[in-house]
Amino acid sequence: MTTKPTQPRVRSCTRNRLAAIAPFRLPAFGYSPNHEQDPLQQQAELFYLQKQIQAQTPMVLVLEDGEQIEGCIEWYDRGALKIRGRQKTLVYKSAIKYMYKVGDQGQ
Repeated sequence: MTTKPTQPRVRSCTRNRLAAIAPFRLPAFGYSPNHEQDPLQQQAELFYLQKQIQAQTPMVLVLEDGEQIEGCIEWYDRGALKIRGRQKTLVYKSAIKYMYKVGDQGQ
């Protein structure tokens, strides 16, 4: 009988720390490599982002620190969005508090 070597389990407090810092984070935006995302939530996020990219919808991203970035989403991946506005900006999804279309005033 051979035993397979096992990796030591590493506990990460990242998930608990993020929950304490930003309780109003949208679930799909809080990417963490140790946390599996709900597949339905992930599909909804991907559909929404793809729709905004195709329509070139002007968006406002409100970050955790209150800063607002305005522009169109150019592309996205699992952890970031590229925004084309006055400047091209790469924004980590974990830094986004919420986003809305320009003119919706965040409602």
